Amino acid sequence: MKNIKYVSVFLLVSISCLFLTACKEQDSENKDHLVFRYNEHANITSLDPAFAKDQRNIWACHQLFNSLVALDDSLNVTPDIAKSWTVSDDALTYTFTLRNNVYFHKDERFGKDSTRTVKAEDVTFSLKRLLDNSIASPGRFVMQNVAQMSTPNDTTVILRLQKPFPAFLGLLSTKYCSVLPKDIVEADTNFRSHPIGTGPFKFKRWEENEKLVFRKNNLFYQKDSLGNQLPYLEAVAITFLPDKQSEFLQFAQGNIDLLNALDPSYKDELLSGNGTLKNAYKNEVNILTGPFLNTEYLGIYLDSETSEISNLNLRKAINFGFDRHAMITYLRNGIGTPAEQGFIPKGLPGFSKQRYYSYQPEKAKAFVEAYKAETGNQNPEITISTNANYLDLVEYIQRELGKTGLKVNVDVMPPSTIRQQRSAGKLDVFRASWIADYPEAENYLSLFYSKNHSPNGPNYTHYKNESFDLLFEKALITSKTEERIKMYSKLDSLVMSQAPIVPLYYDEVVRFTRKNISGMQINALNLLDLRTVRKTIK
Repeated sequence: MKNIKYVSVFLLVSISCLFLTACKEQDSENKDHLVFRYNEHANITSLDPAFAKDQRNIWACHQLFNSLVALDDSLNVTPDIAKSWTVSDDALTYTFTLRNNVYFHKDERFGKDSTRTVKAEDVTFSLKRLLDNSIASPGRFVMQNVAQMSTPNDTTVILRLQKPFPAFLGLLSTKYCSVLPKDIVEADTNFRSHPIGTGPFKFKRWEENEKLVFRKNNLFYQKDSLGNQLPYLEAVAITFLPDKQSEFLQFAQGNIDLLNALDPSYKDELLSGNGTLKNAYKNEVNILTGPFLNTEYLGIYLDSETSEISNLNLRKAINFGFDRHAMITYLRNGIGTPAEQGFIPKGLPGFSKQRYYSYQPEKAKAFVEAYKAETGNQNPEITISTNANYLDLVEYIQRELGKTGLKVNVDVMPPSTIRQQRSAGKLDVFRASWIADYPEAENYLSLFYSKNHSPNGPNYTHYKNESFDLLFEKALITSKTEERIKMYSKLDSLVMSQAPIVPLYYDEVVRFTRKNISGMQINALNLLDLRTVRKTIK
């Protein structure tokens, strides 16, 4: 009997321990609704906002940092670290007044208090840093028009421009202009992987190519309309699965909360032909769509030694030779708008009402014949370079242009190789996209300004037109919005008449979230804003 009693007591204690362990695990699992998970199929290269050029870096930096000003979901400039500002009558001097309650993330490197408030000196240091040749930031262009910076006191920043630039405030909202702690950055040579900002989340852990974790910043200055501290989430966890199909499977299984954009590997699994969710996912998944300031296009290198592609007849034949509407319907499941109205995308002032290149196969054939008659080359041939994600689109264009008498070869390359060779002028025709850094058409038209020829700028086509340059420079200093927009439309028209590019489609923001995600907003710059996102228990 004694042994049975001891055994019973042992079993009771063991069961109690198991129960307590299970409760602890359950408590841990219950906190899962406070962790937002998403995947980046390409590795984040730096958490230093001076290098926030690509979307993957921008999204991560957006959680960690604030700038003087920000953009709301309608792309209006709103206060951020600066609570207010004034602009002088000559549109050259911008005076910002800073908030006094914006704190940097806690870190032992700040000393006894582990943090401090943002000061005006931090702002000017962060902006001047973009011009540092040893940093070599791709955001250097932001500061090229700034003649002088001063800080009369800890809460006032004065920026004086060399010449008026109406889009300057929007430019300051970019992640390049994030405010950093001067003392920490100067003392830390590894800021890229151990950043300190003021944003809604703070850096926790980064295992490169594997996982990146941010935790809630309890010192974040913003609250919701009811006075509740933002953000609501406890943490953000980012994985780095390179395969899109694997990413989709993780999403379908509920292991990640967000699927960004539409990929050929899973688009037909999720969406019907008209862009709506298929029945199998309607109870599990939300779809968010909206305008995206992104133009997908084929660029044509005009300085190419290949006679075919430098000929205007062939460039126009390409533009008229395929059906953009069919391409969007069948290859994009209706997501996107056919790009028949220039390079400036839909949703941005300056977007043209004129249709430049619709599908006209007979006209395309006529341009090919005109090319043959002009050059004597009876077998014109071009090569389009693309990465694997856009192969279906390029192969569609290849088939359609073949019907016009133009032979098209397709060269599939890794994205990094395309970027390098495009910048070096080694690709005759290349698939590319241009996503706005800030909501101004100048952002797009700068790709055709002759002083921006690659590799020193984004003019990858090497388009050069003196009339364009003069009007572009005039538009940059025109303060009246209506006049400036008219100039933008005229510039876009001038580019399209010379066809250094083939616009494919104006993109849409497409996000898929699990049903237990709420509060996510989308905007035309496709920024990931997690401040007001909630995740509930499934």
